[in-house]
Amino acid sequence: MKKRLAAAFMGILVATSALAEGVTHHIAVHVNVDDATVMNVALNNIANLNKYYQEQGDDLVVEVVTYGPGLNMVLAGKSPVADRISAMSLEMDNLTFAACANTHRAMSKKAGEDVVLLDEATMVPSGAVRLVELQEQGYSYLRP
Repeated sequence: MKKRLAAAFMGILVATSALAEGVTHHIAVHVNVDDATVMNVALNNIANLNKYYQEQGDDLVVEVVTYGPGLNMVLAGKSPVADRISAMSLEMDNLTFAACANTHRAMSKKAGEDVVLLDEATMVPSGAVRLVELQEQGYSYLRP
């Protein structure tokens, strides 16, 4: 009887340990409009997802992909959410921002000079292609 109880107890410990490790959720967030409300909703969604999954013992990896007018989200001097991006990036090491090089090139040409990205943003060749790549890698797609 003691051996069965010990075996059952060990089984519970192993199951509990596996649950405690949690899983990692991958989310691709799509921003392609120059709208402060949409940008804030995207950041609110990310903060809420992060809080929820932390409480569940899970991990979260988020990449915000910006292109078209949405590139303004990650432009220095133009982003209406620059302070939030900076703060959230410091709090969440699992949060990245991708900026479309095609859009960047077009905006820079129109401005007559290189438009500057926020430090938190990384250039990708194409925002649309990046979204496809992330989804092919198993990322869930979220568009605020």
